[in-house]
Amino acid sequence: MSRLERFDPSIYHFDVELQHERNRRQMKSCQRVEITARGKGPVARAEASADSFYAAFESVTAKLESRLRRTKDRKKIHYGEKTPVSVAEATAALAADNSLGISPDISLDGQEPDEYTPGRVVRTKEHKATPMTVDDALYEMELVGHDFFLFHDKESDRPSVVYRRHAFDYGIIRLA
Repeated sequence: MSRLERFDPSIYHFDVELQHERNRRQMKSCQRVEITARGKGPVARAEASADSFYAAFESVTAKLESRLRRTKDRKKIHYGEKTPVSVAEATAALAADNSLGISPDISLDGQEPDEYTPGRVVRTKEHKATPMTVDDALYEMELVGHDFFLFHDKESDRPSVVYRRHAFDYGIIRLA
């Protein structure tokens, strides 16, 4: 774990979860390890599965190390012509496109869905939403390792979603 601390000295706590999959079909990846790094900033998380806890632990440590290294490199100031453009600047010219014409009203014709209906909501999460910039939302999305991140946009004062597209590009969805 000491090799992970060198990328972010503000990390003060690591949560390590070990789980064993009892399904015989999952024999090659029956040991799962998840590491959550908590610090003063956002949370960083990675998980891996292997046939032994040691192999899974080495794999998840490498994943988390790679993720922390990427975020540390992203914080560096790059001088010269190779200065990266922020996502906010790159997507400022794009206009909100409502060409899908999705209706927000979905009716079940007065019927209540039973518990065996597919597509029902089985989990709900609530998080505190502090206003942040698009760059901060991208930073937190990369640390957690998700493909999207819901946040309260500081500039537009609206809920927004930043998501990963193909070839390491990003997109933003904003409510009108």
